[in-house]
Amino acid sequence: MEHNPAAESRKAGDRRSVFDRFVEHTHRRASQAPFFVICAGIVVIWLVSVPLWTDLKAWQTAIHTVASIFTLLIVVLLENTGRRAEEAAQEKLNVIALALAALVESGARADPEPPEATTALREAVGLEERH
Repeated sequence: MEHNPAAESRKAGDRRSVFDRFVEHTHRRASQAPFFVICAGIVVIWLVSVPLWTDLKAWQTAIHTVASIFTLLIVVLLENTGRRAEEAAQEKLNVIALALAALVESGARADPEPPEATTALREAVGLEERH
């Protein structure tokens, strides 16, 4: 059997960095209803605070600045989560393809010529890295 980095990484335990664990935690929290309620609450507080501001431009600038900074941070965190999920899914697909190719090969021992499907599977592993 070929080298399997996915199985080795599971045996080694969770070696994610503090930042990766923070991103995962933030992603879990940001995708739940309480996070939406908090965001909606901030907007409502901002709306009802208009009498406290003497300048409406400053009132609008406050929410735009906070929203822009917050959006930038959330987008970066969600992109990081998406990238890691995509890498994990690709690793799983690679392992499935390798296992399927090995299965086809083991079943084709009577036929010395490897089936086209086996060759195609082996060529497809790592395809995203070549394109």
